[in-house]
Amino acid sequence: MTETADSTGATLAPDEAAAARALLEARYGAAEAPASILLNDTIAGLLNHRTVRAFTKEPLPEGLIETLVAAAQSAPSSSNLQTFSVVAVENPATKARLAEIAGGQKHVVEARLVLVWLADLSRLEEIGRRNAQPTDALSFLEALFVGMIDAALGAQNALVALESLGLGGVYLGALRNRPEELAELLGLPPNVVGVFGLAIGHPDPARPADVKPRLSQRLVLHRERYDASLPQDALDHYEAALKAFQKGQKLPEIGWIAAALPRVRGAQSLAGRDRIRDALTALGFGLR
Repeated sequence: MTETADSTGATLAPDEAAAARALLEARYGAAEAPASILLNDTIAGLLNHRTVRAFTKEPLPEGLIETLVAAAQSAPSSSNLQTFSVVAVENPATKARLAEIAGGQKHVVEARLVLVWLADLSRLEEIGRRNAQPTDALSFLEALFVGMIDAALGAQNALVALESLGLGGVYLGALRNRPEELAELLGLPPNVVGVFGLAIGHPDPARPADVKPRLSQRLVLHRERYDASLPQDALDHYEAALKAFQKGQKLPEIGWIAAALPRVRGAQSLAGRDRIRDALTALGFGLR
């Protein structure tokens, strides 16, 4: 039984504890739900995250883009370099082209808004030019790592913010399938690359999304040193939990391993992303 406390450490009331248990079982499956967690509204919102790919035509609230960017810019940034930018796309024709680049994902067109998150080294490069200062460190792979991490941290802040407003979203990693075409579409200068997109809208209640189970903490959480034992029973429990989710979503009940391993089988599994290094070079990154 889960013994759940609020953020002060006080034990939750029975109805609150039951709600917390439901959140944990949805995220991990009953067999692998952690025995004890702290809980507040923020943590409950995070546990209740679900990927939304079905949107209504309802307009988004005024000021949403600025709100999400403010949330994104409130995320940590390595050395305060702030090496990300975001392009907000609402034009239907541009969204249709984004959907094409992403392999025909119809929810990209259906979403009212797509935010394209960029690793942006060009801003510091231009500031260096204006101030007659060298920016040679931007040509190292570390600088690109920093830009991608900044973009990811900012985007996740934005996702948490939009979900708190009753909206839903889905990340679009497939925008990396054709990086040069994405750069041309959005008018990106050299040393800027699209890392992923985030499609946003009002979730369609007629096509609801459920919480997708995640791997047991026994497979993810290591204390002091990495434990490579990879307990099979934890994997088996996850297979069962994910198949139950797939059944509920009317998806093929294939579990995790049968879905994950083909995605890492070889270059042909990467849908064009096997040539990302060449694309980054073409987009002006040094990658030293």
